[in-house]
Amino acid sequence: MSQIRVHIAAVAVLLAPLTACSAGAGPSDAAGDAKGGSRAAEDRPARVTVTPKGDGVRAGGAVRVTVAGGTLTSVRVTDGEGRELVGEVAADGTKWASRRRAVPGASYTVTAVTTTKAGTRATATSVFTTAAADKVNKVDWRPGADTTVGIAQPVSLVFDHPVTDKAAVERQLKVRTSNGTEGSWAWLEDHSGRDRIDWRPRRYWKPGTEVTLEAELNGTDSGDGGWFVRDYTTRFTVGAGQVVKVDLDRKQLTLERDGKAVRTIPVSGGTPGGDKRSWRGTAVLMAKEGTINMNSETVGLADAYDKMVDKSMRLTWSGMYAHAAPWNDRFFGKANMSSGCIGMSDANAAWFYDQVRPGDPFEIKGRDTKGVVAPGNGFGAWNVPWARWKASSALR
Repeated sequence: MSQIRVHIAAVAVLLAPLTACSAGAGPSDAAGDAKGGSRAAEDRPARVTVTPKGDGVRAGGAVRVTVAGGTLTSVRVTDGEGRELVGEVAADGTKWASRRRAVPGASYTVTAVTTTKAGTRATATSVFTTAAADKVNKVDWRPGADTTVGIAQPVSLVFDHPVTDKAAVERQLKVRTSNGTEGSWAWLEDHSGRDRIDWRPRRYWKPGTEVTLEAELNGTDSGDGGWFVRDYTTRFTVGAGQVVKVDLDRKQLTLERDGKAVRTIPVSGGTPGGDKRSWRGTAVLMAKEGTINMNSETVGLADAYDKMVDKSMRLTWSGMYAHAAPWNDRFFGKANMSSGCIGMSDANAAWFYDQVRPGDPFEIKGRDTKGVVAPGNGFGAWNVPWARWKASSALR
């Protein structure tokens, strides 16, 4: 980046030289001249340097201010809307750097107040503009703000465009918890094919944990995917310690709360031996969607079904739900005869729907399934061993 030098004006008083016929200066006069010269040197103008400078400079860097011949009393950097890039003066008083980066398409005014050794204060001002972003990268994040979630809910960010500088992005993401929960970010591919990063605890959340995500992405270059032009913040609370145990061999589902079984209900899972089998492993309740239309063509099962389904609870992006399935009533607790979902009676579905919340884990087991839920297929992070999960961070 180039630099701009701003010279602080000061008034210097020049003494005329003595004539040859004048009397010589005595020792006390010489000392006075030396002191006067010293005072003049201490009161020379402070020289301020600000980077970046000019119009259309590249965004994404910190604003830096240095001074020679004095110290920085204060520095203020504001954009055209009055938003400030805060920073700190170094211990020696000669340097300042903003904590945040300059964002694309903005105009900044830098105001630096300096003080010389003689105590003279002056103000220097510099202005620069940043080039607009040629491409903007946006974020879809979960969970939403001010929600209460289950103990398996990850923090999940999916990006509109590819993130090629993953380390730069991950450094801007901070998760804070009320009890120091151990956890890690990991990069993965979302079911949609887009780049995604999730933060999950090493183990299920403790009920009552308060969680804050601060994604200070504004001004961050994601690489080929473009710039971020805003920050993202979400706060949520972890609710009751609920786990849903699904045993497809026994065709039953048990809701456990705080380690104790609340109720066991008969279910019917995916039909064995083909594409209609259910997934196994840990799936996380993504959303309670109520009454929705389910069409088999959207999940690659041709014209197997097309019907309105009540009490629908989404478990994966690929279309596995828990829901009411009265048409399979004769199979509950006896046979797995669904198209991959976990079906139950209307009455049991109504009760169960009211008990669970997004973020509750469904721990599914069964001999004849089509595999373990992938990390990006919903919230399948819990099927990845902890060591491998941490190794998927760009900052490992």
